[in-house]
Amino acid sequence: MRFAAPHQAAGVAVPPQPWWVRTVVYQICPRSFFDASGDGIGDLAGITAKLDYLAELGVGTLWLTPFYDSPQRDFGYDIRDFRHVAAEYGSLGDFQSLIDGAHSRGLRVVLDLVLNHTSDEHEWFVEARKGRTNPQRDWYVWRDGRQPAGQAPPTNWRSLVGGRGWHYDRGSGQWYWAQFLPFQPDLNYRNPDVRRAMLDIVRYWLDRGVDGFRLDIVNALLEDASFRDNARSWRFFPSHQSTGAFFQRPDRSLNQPETLAFLAELRALIDGYDGRSRFLVGEVVAPLDVARSYCGDHGELLNLVFLFASLRMPLRARRIRELILQYERQFPEPLMPTWVFSNHDRLRRISRLGGDLQRAKLNAALQLTARGVPFIYYGEEIGMPQARLPMAQTQDGLAHRFRRWPQALVDLLRLLAGDSLNRDECRAPMHWSSEQNGGFCPPHARPWISVAPAVSARSVAAQQGDERSLLSCYRRFLEARRASPALSAGALSLLAASELPAGVVGYRRTVAAAGEGEGEVVLVLLNACGRRRSVRISDPSLRLLVSTDVDRRSPTGGESLVLGPWEGLVLRAR
Repeated sequence: MRFAAPHQAAGVAVPPQPWWVRTVVYQICPRSFFDASGDGIGDLAGITAKLDYLAELGVGTLWLTPFYDSPQRDFGYDIRDFRHVAAEYGSLGDFQSLIDGAHSRGLRVVLDLVLNHTSDEHEWFVEARKGRTNPQRDWYVWRDGRQPAGQAPPTNWRSLVGGRGWHYDRGSGQWYWAQFLPFQPDLNYRNPDVRRAMLDIVRYWLDRGVDGFRLDIVNALLEDASFRDNARSWRFFPSHQSTGAFFQRPDRSLNQPETLAFLAELRALIDGYDGRSRFLVGEVVAPLDVARSYCGDHGELLNLVFLFASLRMPLRARRIRELILQYERQFPEPLMPTWVFSNHDRLRRISRLGGDLQRAKLNAALQLTARGVPFIYYGEEIGMPQARLPMAQTQDGLAHRFRRWPQALVDLLRLLAGDSLNRDECRAPMHWSSEQNGGFCPPHARPWISVAPAVSARSVAAQQGDERSLLSCYRRFLEARRASPALSAGALSLLAASELPAGVVGYRRTVAAAGEGEGEVVLVLLNACGRRRSVRISDPSLRLLVSTDVDRRSPTGGESLVLGPWEGLVLRAR
């Protein structure tokens, strides 16, 4: 295999690209990250206390899941007041200290913003529920039921989590729509007062210095104006390949064209606000072509959308190659794909990989070298496993519906869905040390939920000084990404499978010369199998930039490079 020298590369120039193209995002659930107050619940002050750790890790942006005032029936995604901090997480002063501390370390902060719905305890819905003539009635989606006597739901729409999405209000004799759980009524974005109110909330947090927003279920903001039924489907479980789920195709309850018009309005606000560069990333659970539409033709809507195809992707060469090709085809420059392997709703990646640390290192190498913006879930960098918690002990509002089901049936559904039905299991407290409670909270405190097993081996303290640890591997690749314009912002060219041994994936990352600067070309090789593979490197200028194997040395010209099992490495031309 001949590797092109830098002057032969046709890459992309770095200067025109904004900061978020080059960043690595680290997702934090405040409730589970670190407890500074000693009450067993993680808080904003706890995140501030760990900013040095995050800066040393090498990430660039922190995404905080909701910490707003909330009844916590869906742990913050049911918002009671968008402008205040929930008491258990601290105060607005604590938030400002966090923002200031992050910015002083070169870290950006992105907030989780739930535009689609509120808690049923929000003052807007409390007012709306008082009667059909209330001034805020039209702030939510209300409809008369079908005959007889309006006792049947207005449409056949199912919620995103299954089950009826319409809920009957006896006081007014009407139904309200909830795309998620019953206590999370949907806002009515056809009402201009709602749009203005939500944009004002965006301004409120921009004024406090946030660097962007992650938009929760953003493709659910509007519904069909004529309230037509959804068509039937044979699919039961949702998928990144199809919008069909729970035996219907949600064409009338999701992905309405008017949603894009609102996002254009939101993007104009973000881009034109106080001269600072910010970004929007949307949660759009949909096929790639639908997800891409939320970015617009040229990236004029959302800057990024989450791409969930990677969540369940087996770590096999063919599947990796196919996914890279799909991402490159659907998200060409100036669009950017995202690389997500775990989050607050899905099974932790290490558990999908069978607990294998070597494969976890290769997974990190892929995530941090492929073109796109990586999103690392807290604890992913230390191989934190998925907890296993009995349904009887769950606090997850979504999992409550399964609490009385026989465990055998729950296990069967878990198997069929390929995911956990209890989101508490992926939200367990961070493993900081081998101390009681994993160093998450004081030994005398009772954590809000049980700490996952394997704390001693899978903790920050155990891995800090070990150069062979997963944590050290993440740090090396994050450092290499920061040092390499090609890795952080370059174009990607996938090598043909015929050029490489079976089980190996290879691609070039390239940046063209800009002004007086020199271009850069790097070669990424990923051995996605448990056997050694030999690759002939004929270019003598290649030198090792980083590898999952700390003992790896730079190749010499003309030699065969032997990749170890599950090894990933990056070579750079001198």
